[in-house]
Amino acid sequence: MKRKIFFILLILSSITLVCVSCASAPKVSNEAKAKADQARKQALDFDSNTYFPSEWEEAENQYNAANDNASYNAVADTYNAIFKKDIPLYAQAREDEIIAARDELIATGFTDVFPQYLKKADDLALAAQDKYEAGDYYGAKDTASAALNEYKTLLSGAKTFVTRQEIINRGFIKYDPDNILKADEISQNAIDAYEAGNKEKAIADAEEAQLRYNIILSNGWTAYSSDRKETASTERELALQDKANIASRETFRKGDALFEEAKGLYAEEKYSEAALVFVDAEANYAIARKETDEKRVKAEETMRIAGEKIGESNETAIEAEKIIEGGSR
Repeated sequence: MKRKIFFILLILSSITLVCVSCASAPKVSNEAKAKADQARKQALDFDSNTYFPSEWEEAENQYNAANDNASYNAVADTYNAIFKKDIPLYAQAREDEIIAARDELIATGFTDVFPQYLKKADDLALAAQDKYEAGDYYGAKDTASAALNEYKTLLSGAKTFVTRQEIINRGFIKYDPDNILKADEISQNAIDAYEAGNKEKAIADAEEAQLRYNIILSNGWTAYSSDRKETASTERELALQDKANIASRETFRKGDALFEEAKGLYAEEKYSEAALVFVDAEANYAIARKETDEKRVKAEETMRIAGEKIGESNETAIEAEKIIEGGSR
């Protein structure tokens, strides 16, 4: 009986201790915890942990140790202080990304043809800046992201535009006219989709058009390289016929060195590189022929002048002889 009473008293004592412990535990309001969580989320959303890693680690330790309203309010202030230092850096990084994408887009020449597309992207970038200056950081972030996406979407089309221009400028249309018409049709579909606001389809169509243009360009370089090889070979034969390998030896030898280099590149199927070197070889052979022709003309002129001088000497001798003969009479 005494043992039973002892255990009852022990249980009651434990309950009392637990109740005392509960009474002494600090109370945390939902508002204080939410304030800290919101400050932490905002700092994370703007990469504060990346820009200030050591300070972020200290804030995290403070957050994990927080157990009352005062400590949660304090950690919220810590996160906000990091965020305040971070936001200008974050904004500058987004601005740098936008400017880089914009500069790359302008460099393609695409916006010279479609200036209205550039204006649309620029308007978004300016709107993002306005929101940042107004303190609407989340609005600025979303708008800056939309602006960057706009520039990158346009870049997708611009790269297609540049490839097409290269095909046209190099005269490669003649090598595959049917396929370029199909690529042009798909490229126009991309423009139509973009103007209709369907960026996903615009990008998909631009990528398909780009693929076709790349094939045309590749085949064009192959055919063009073959043409340039034949032309360089013909120019070399003409140079040999003109004896340019003798009269303009150094230039001819340079042409030969380039010709051999180009043939090596051609064998390796590096057609674009080979074509350009074949052009250089052809140019050197042509220069060697021109130098030879100039030397020939100069030599002929020298011979003509020498002949005239010999003729003049002969006439002088004849006249002298006449005078001498006349005097002896």
